[in-house]
Amino acid sequence: MEKTEKKAFQTEVSELLHLVIHSLYSKKEVFLRELISNASDAIDRAKFEALTDKTMEPDSEYCIRLTPNRAGGTLTVCDNGIGMTAEEVERNIGTVASSGTRMFLKAIKEKGNAPEMIGQFGVGFYAAFMVADKVEMVTRRRGSDAVSWVSDGNGEYEIGVGDSDSAYGTTIKLHLREGMSEFLDEWRIREIVRRYSDYIAYPIVLVPDPSAEPEKDKDGNEVRKEPVTVNSMKAIWKKSKSEVTGEESDEFYRHIAHDSEAPLATIHFSAEGATEFSAMLFIPSSAPYDMYFSNARTGLQLYARNVLIGDDIKELLPHYLCFVKGVVDSSDLPLNVSREMLQDDAVIHRIRKVLVGKVISCIEDMREKKPEDFARFSREFGRMIKEGVHSDWENTDRLRDLVSFPSTLSDDETRTVSFKEYVSRMPSSQKEIYYISADTFAAAKNSPLLESFAQHGYEVLFFTDPIDEFVAERVNEYDGKKLRAVDRGEINLDAPEGDGKSENEESKKETDEKNARFKPLTDFIAERFKDSLRSVRLSNRLTDSACCLVADEFGYTAHMERFMRSIRQDVPKNLRVLEINPNHPLIQKMLDNVASDPAKSGDWADLLYGQAQLAEGTPVDNPARFNKLVSELMLK
Repeated sequence: MEKTEKKAFQTEVSELLHLVIHSLYSKKEVFLRELISNASDAIDRAKFEALTDKTMEPDSEYCIRLTPNRAGGTLTVCDNGIGMTAEEVERNIGTVASSGTRMFLKAIKEKGNAPEMIGQFGVGFYAAFMVADKVEMVTRRRGSDAVSWVSDGNGEYEIGVGDSDSAYGTTIKLHLREGMSEFLDEWRIREIVRRYSDYIAYPIVLVPDPSAEPEKDKDGNEVRKEPVTVNSMKAIWKKSKSEVTGEESDEFYRHIAHDSEAPLATIHFSAEGATEFSAMLFIPSSAPYDMYFSNARTGLQLYARNVLIGDDIKELLPHYLCFVKGVVDSSDLPLNVSREMLQDDAVIHRIRKVLVGKVISCIEDMREKKPEDFARFSREFGRMIKEGVHSDWENTDRLRDLVSFPSTLSDDETRTVSFKEYVSRMPSSQKEIYYISADTFAAAKNSPLLESFAQHGYEVLFFTDPIDEFVAERVNEYDGKKLRAVDRGEINLDAPEGDGKSENEESKKETDEKNARFKPLTDFIAERFKDSLRSVRLSNRLTDSACCLVADEFGYTAHMERFMRSIRQDVPKNLRVLEINPNHPLIQKMLDNVASDPAKSGDWADLLYGQAQLAEGTPVDNPARFNKLVSELMLK
């Protein structure tokens, strides 16, 4: 490598720099928080590597040093952490290392000023350019040469070999812009550190301004100020709850979650017994924008004896609680624990069980004592809890009381009802919990399948998330009432038991007579669509509509079949049952004509079947023919 080489930032980095400098952060002071956090992470990594790599000597006094220089207009942030090689400098600062940064840029452009996303993809270093018009860095990793890096943030940077006498770690010197001299005041630096970084586990040492005039004592002798530690160094999660104010807790959350909002709930506790650990967990107020991305960064920060094991440990919580942020610190884990060991470690499993129980208890408490907060939680994370109902067998009974759904009594999809509330307002004649699956609230609300239920005053739940049907399979029944899909199997609410399976002799005779009367029509339609329909029968569901499609007793509903096809292509075709309404004038007219005019009856059957497909949200088999038949009918 040449002594100094000039290079251009990658395009995405230049865009990111522009956003950071001009619009991303609401407070410029956070640049220091970001640089201190980076320094702390570097020391964590150095300590961890010293434990696992015996050739690497740990530093006896890890610290972060802040040195203001008013005469030179600079502020220097120095750490004796892991340092970087030239390749790591290029990868971490000069280029985009992952598609995550591109998604970050895209989200920023779409949402505008979104400070809650800060740090999500390691952009904290660039915050230095908000207050500096030039940044110099010298970094050295143990076993490697020192690397120098200089940039004014305007598209280029210089990189080269640093001083051979450079200490291990990283030193960043910020040449402050005009008007940024407040960040050279000792009281201001102390204030920022106390507000944002007081919990950092390493001493943050404020070095007196070397350019300042020395003070004098009462005898006129010069007195030089000594470096002083300006943070408490006691991790906030290790303090007792009474020692932590709500403001301190919220600020800590904002730091680790990179969120501008305060959390919806905080869970702070220490566990004793077979496994001892401290934890501080947070439920966000809003779902992160990338919560459903396959590469979203999730997991809790895990410390062992104040040494960072990792900041995205997914083994500590099940996936359905991936939105929970926080820190866990255990003294029972070995310091040289690896990611592979975490997956099978008995201590981790015990910690996980406690954490899951605490989070569920917090949500239950929110439901009972803070209904408005719980309503917001349900809007933001209800889908994730539904996943838990399906996947967490140990906690299904608790979780099923935390999920809710819109229903026929809802004005919009935000008005939801829990299983407990639904059962509490069931009329005495209703024996089952009814639900309908649909792609949208509007599709469910307007489904012809609801006509008979509305007539009987029975509420029907709307399952509009794909996960909802898995919830139904897992829950199966609630408070002794079975869950039943209104678009599956036979249902006759007028039967003595209201389930379509129990009929007295009189009603059975009436049903048999009606089936016999309409048999020519049902046979005609069944033969015409023998490759598309499982069967054709008279409906007990419909009061106003002429027809509908339903699944057989054990088949996929249309909604579930569409979902399955969206994730895999080899889903076998699921034949539906066409139900026709014997009381509808159209069906009666078709019965009259089926024998005398088979051609016209065929056209009407095609229209009938297409109408049923549209009603269930399925495209018609032959759109061109369907449109032609509709046009001809309109002309007549």
